[in-house]
Amino acid sequence: GAATLGWAASAAAQGAMDFYKGRTIEVYIGYSTGGGYDVYARLLARYMGRHIPGNPNLIPKNMEGAGSLRAVNWLYNIAPKDGTVFGTFGRGAPFDPLLGVKAAQFDGTKFSWVGSMNDEVSICLSWTGSGIESYADLLSKELVIGGTGPTADTDQFPRVMNGLLGTRMKVITGYPGGNDINVAMERGEVKGRCGWSWSSVISTKRHWYTERKINVLVQLSLHKHHDLPNVPLVMDLAKSDDDRKILRLVFARQALGRPFAGPPGIPADRLAVLRKAFMDTMADKEFLAEAEKGQLEITPIGGAEIEKLVNEAYAVTPEIAKRTVELLEGK
Repeated sequence: GAATLGWAASAAAQGAMDFYKGRTIEVYIGYSTGGGYDVYARLLARYMGRHIPGNPNLIPKNMEGAGSLRAVNWLYNIAPKDGTVFGTFGRGAPFDPLLGVKAAQFDGTKFSWVGSMNDEVSICLSWTGSGIESYADLLSKELVIGGTGPTADTDQFPRVMNGLLGTRMKVITGYPGGNDINVAMERGEVKGRCGWSWSSVISTKRHWYTERKINVLVQLSLHKHHDLPNVPLVMDLAKSDDDRKILRLVFARQALGRPFAGPPGIPADRLAVLRKAFMDTMADKEFLAEAEKGQLEITPIGGAEIEKLVNEAYAVTPEIAKRTVELLEGK
């Protein structure tokens, strides 16, 4: 039996090698050039081909629009299903259908999940002099924070925490981007920010942290970041099992920090090759050296684990899903 399984695996690998040799794989990016998703995807594309049997070329292509929903819908409904196309998109997008986003024309459980380059941890922080120095302060004092839009993490995460945990964050929304919120904090227009990736804080504003210009109040993820062992984790603040289920549904997206997936129906042997090549790339010394040089955090998760995580999220009861939607809408 073992010999038969070994032969089957070898035959599958040989079939994938024959398929990918001399081919090009297109890697679609749901955002414009220069942003975080684009930088991560282009780094992956430079190295992953060397780990795929047949060494195909990977060509990154941008397909921005609707907060990456344009790319997600295209990947799911139109993209070739032969293993020559996969892409990256907003980490919260796979859960949009579950949360009532009508523009999301897909089922997150049916994507061919390749992997995620980063198991993300986001934070809420306050600016020095705001009077808010810890999570406990958020329960008794108002913190005015900046937001970028009603469907963004910057707006949704504090809404959920306010409604579920009793925090007192007031979101001033409409800032064009995260950098604009940062400038607003420096000017005193707002006193904090929520839903900011810790990896981005370290890569762009490390001195704010080391010089104590900011206070890190709470971690927003399914687990703590090793840099922040003494900062409370939002999952540990749940007051009931239902609260915990809601928080898990909201923050499961963090594990998909930089997700990559193909359309439904990619042949199993080719998907297995792509998943293995993805994880092999994550351990490639040259790849890691370039990531470190660019201050890109690499904490990968395999495609099978992401598939399990998304399936678990979709298994929540309608009542939990409905309450989550209400919280995200600030109700």
